[in-house]
Formats: sequence, C-alpha cells, structure tokens
Amino acid sequence: MADETLTESPNGGTAWRKFAYVALPGLVAAGVLGAATTQGLLAASFAVSGDNFKISASHLEGTGFAQYGDVATSVDKTSRPVGLSIIEEAELSDMCMSALLDLPIGKATLLIRAGEKTPVTATNMVVDVEQLNGNAHFSAIEIGRDASTLNKVSGPQGDSGAFALQSDTVTINDLTMVSWAVSSGTLRLSGLKLNVKPGTHECF
Repeated sequence: MADETLTESPNGGTAWRKFAYVALPGLVAAGVLGAATTQGLLAASFAVSGDNFKISASHLEGTGFAQYGDVATSVDKTSRPVGLSIIEEAELSDMCMSALLDLPIGKATLLIRAGEKTPVTATNMVVDVEQLNGNAHFSAIEIGRDASTLNKVSGPQGDSGAFALQSDTVTINDLTMVSWAVSSGTLRLSGLKLNVKPGTHECF
C-alpha cells in the first residue's frame, strides 16, 4: 500500500498531504474502535453518514437476539428503512469491514480485518442492517412479537404494535451484510489489521 500511497515530490520529499487524505480516515476509525472497547452501551440512534459499508464473517455466534424495523437518518436528513438487529453477546470469526471513501485524490477503501485466530467479541451490539445473507440457525425464536415487549436483549425497544422477532441464540455461517451503522457497548478486535487502499477493495 505504501508504494501506491506515498509518492515523491519534485523536491525529493514525500507528498505528505496526499498521504494524509488517505491515512486520516483510517486513524479516525481506529480511534473510534479503541474508544468502543472502554465505553458502555453506545446510543442506538445517531446521525449516520451518507454511505453504507460492508461486513463479512465466516461465523457469527450470538446470545440474545432481536430485530425490528427502524429508520436510519443521515446528517443531510435523508432517511432509509433498516432492520435494527440487536445481539446481547456476539463472536465473529474472520471478520472483514470495508467502507468506500471519496477523497480529493480519488476513491479509496478503508479495510478492517480481525478475528482470524481468536474471534472478535462484542456486547450489546446494535446494527442498522440494509441487507444480510448467510446460513442462519435460531433457538427459541419468537416471530411476530410486539417490538415494545422484547425481553431477550437489554438494548433499545421498538414502537408498540410494531413487528419484531427475538431468539435465545443466533448462529450465522458465511455472513455478508450491508449496514448503515454499528454501535456496541464493548468491541474487542483480536489480530486487528487496518488498511486504506487506493481504489475499490471491498470485503465482498
């Protein structure tokens, strides 16, 4: 990545301004992830960016699961429907997260990988899901429960009368997901690798 990102200026020095455009978003993301490991449950609702991002994992294991319809709103007041998914305790193996960045020097991809040997762990994880694919197994599932009466998670509740589902556990293999936002009480990324690559290099 260094060869593609760092270029020599006419005076022989490194073009640090161009490098900063690419590196700073990654450093900011790393700071956010680090803060998430020490803070309590984050707000489930916040103004999202105008772009979605992708998450994949070879295996997700969750205890305490719930899902209901919600709305994700961007800073520009654009709103979109999402499935708000809540997992009380989650483990993800071979996790990849990618987000496309439009930078002054062109398009780039922020890539975060973790959990290759030891799974990524999260508590009180809340995900605004636009699309999810995989092979799933639920235990003690309740489909059609009122979203205001969920009792298998300690996260947010939906509106009275709204459709929801919940289960004691959820297992998803070969997970791929398009999301608008993720918040978590704690997030521990074992074997974290963060890269910003010029061009498009999404997880899937």
